[in-house]
Amino acid sequence: MIGRLVFAAVAVVMLTAQAEPLSRPDAPLPDAAEEARAQALFEDIRCVVCQHEAISDSPAGVAADMRAWVRERVAEGRTDREIREELVRRYGDYVLFEPPFRAGTLMLWLGPFLIAAGALAGLTAWARRRRTAEPAPLSPEEEARLAEITGAASRRPDPDATSPQGGH
Repeated sequence: MIGRLVFAAVAVVMLTAQAEPLSRPDAPLPDAAEEARAQALFEDIRCVVCQHEAISDSPAGVAADMRAWVRERVAEGRTDREIREELVRRYGDYVLFEPPFRAGTLMLWLGPFLIAAGALAGLTAWARRRRTAEPAPLSPEEEARLAEITGAASRRPDPDATSPQGGH
């Protein structure tokens, strides 16, 4: 009994030790125009921990730090472009939801189109290969056998069948 309690206590301590500490609440900028600018930037910046969310939506501590960092730069009077460039220098192009178009990001921008074009080319080639050639003509023996099978003389009328005109 005591062993289970000790095990449970150790497990709780280990699980809470690995959890990320709660981030401090965001302190908005005193100037409403600057805060609006910062909020707009938050929507364009990807959280580096939960990479599918903007830092405006992310509860991660890193996202809170990034929001505070952006607010500091906005308060210093830096332009949006300068702030984005600094984030790209720190975290790479992926930190922006819309990375800049340049040689290093060419695959990010053109990759989906190249994949779609490759898939279309592959499907086209596969469809062309699947087309069957004209069937070879029947040999005289095969034609005779076919005539025997489908010949009118060998057909027996179906006694249950009726004619489409309503007759027998």
